[in-house]
Amino acid sequence: MKRILSTAVVLALMAAGTVGCNDAKSPTNSTTKGSTMKFDLAAMRKVIEENNSRFTKAHVTGDAPLIDNMFTRDAKVLPPQSPPVIGREAIAKLTADYIAFGISEFTEETTDFYGNENLLIDQGNYVMVYGKEKTVEKGKYVNVWKKEDGSWKIYSNIWNTNAPTAPAK
Repeated sequence: MKRILSTAVVLALMAAGTVGCNDAKSPTNSTTKGSTMKFDLAAMRKVIEENNSRFTKAHVTGDAPLIDNMFTRDAKVLPPQSPPVIGREAIAKLTADYIAFGISEFTEETTDFYGNENLLIDQGNYVMVYGKEKTVEKGKYVNVWKKEDGSWKIYSNIWNTNAPTAPAK
């Protein structure tokens, strides 16, 4: 239960729906329809990595409003061994539960990043320390980011631990 609870904290993180995105081998720039401006994937990676940093720090400091506002209104969180959590209001309840559990450290490292002006995909690894026992959890995540109200927000997020599943008793 602790692993499930802590893992869900990684909310920011994960994805279903990469349709319309450039693959990792695609050029980093694409022309935006009706514009001469170029989409700068490298610059967007920096924006998303800054968002990830704010997201992880907010889990440690307990800033639930900041976390909740980082999700789109119709976001989907896909926690391991749990049903999907859909919508900002439902995600806020989940966030409160995980913050109450006690996260003392949380970092994410982007390993792959791709997308376009509509959707960005951020995948990588995370490390989280939580609970009174200071349990260390390492895992991987995928976030799908979408622009809403002029800001890049998490539209879909999924993660799971690297620890093996406990055998059934």
